[in-house]
Amino acid sequence: MAAVAKSRDVEAFEAVYSHFSPRVRSYMVRLTKGNRVLAEELTQETMMKVWHKAELFDPSKAQASTWIFTIARNRMIDAMRRGARAEFDVNDPAFVPDQIEAADAAIERRQDAQRLQQAMMTLKGKYIEVLRMSFFDGLTHPIIAQKLDLPLGTVKSRIRLACEKLRMALQENDK
Repeated sequence: MAAVAKSRDVEAFEAVYSHFSPRVRSYMVRLTKGNRVLAEELTQETMMKVWHKAELFDPSKAQASTWIFTIARNRMIDAMRRGARAEFDVNDPAFVPDQIEAADAAIERRQDAQRLQQAMMTLKGKYIEVLRMSFFDGLTHPIIAQKLDLPLGTVKSRIRLACEKLRMALQENDK
């Protein structure tokens, strides 16, 4: 502990960590009545506190084990006070609402989808099938070739021709 406190010796902290971490974890499992997730979290918080506050350790007042277990007990008390719940993070993606799409953008997107659907109706079934498998099902060209029992070159040609026919059909609709 003295080496960690005086010079932030990483190797010394690793020794302290490897010795005390399993003991603190066992202590936390008992305090949390078997909640291993919370016990692990509190153990990590305790050991982080030991690293950050090592300079406050005074060997004349207590042994390292007493000091570390006091920190652990205090971390547990703090967790109980806050209800052993994680603090709310307003920037957590799960809690940030999705941006609302502008009305004009939504209308334009729907119109584009309708135009694409109409253009796809002009294609033959064999072209629609390879487009669906490639773009909607996300299959690779070799897998499509295997599923349809076609040569790989035929699959690639059909996709290229289908895209070209769609582009031409969409251009005609724009006129």
